Amino acid sequence: MVFGRSERRRLPTAIKILIAGGFGAGKTTMVGSVSETRPLRTEETMTDRSAGVDDTFGVEAKRTTTVAMDFGRITMGDDYMLYLFGTPGQERFWFVWDELALGALGAVILADTRRLADCFPSVDYFERRGTPFVVAVNCFEGSPVYELAEVRLALGLDASIPMVLCDARKRDSSREVLITLVEHAMKLRAPVGTTS
Repeated sequence: MVFGRSERRRLPTAIKILIAGGFGAGKTTMVGSVSETRPLRTEETMTDRSAGVDDTFGVEAKRTTTVAMDFGRITMGDDYMLYLFGTPGQERFWFVWDELALGALGAVILADTRRLADCFPSVDYFERRGTPFVVAVNCFEGSPVYELAEVRLALGLDASIPMVLCDARKRDSSREVLITLVEHAMKLRAPVGTTS
């Protein structure tokens, strides 16, 4: 059967989103919690060779680390397909970020209040690239609790950068973070003088 142009199925628009943040902030967990497909993970077991190289303060129970990326997918109706790329959090794997960031609509930076300083490289990276981003404070059990205004001040973020609380283990929470990012990125891309 031959289809005319008007009968061809229209492919959904692909939207690339990065999930970034420090080591142990919950990037792999977020991609896994929200992806509609089984996520691709490049996690490896940490060995004694990483002792002195990888700082595990605050996340001592962590036994694996992402060495390339995590990948997941979300279908949004017939029109959009979100592709999620979780970045590696350790400095020795940051060379992968430039490739992952190509063509990204924006990024979610997961913040862990046990290791808040780990957010600075992600914030600096996306600010330098001009990539829209939001900060999602991942609420770990037993971690210090701060008001979002305190976290914003500690990270030196402009008031225009959206910040939210989240639980990366929960699909609905992760989904809300992604919606916040997409709305923020679309607002920044809107022509001057238009309203959303």
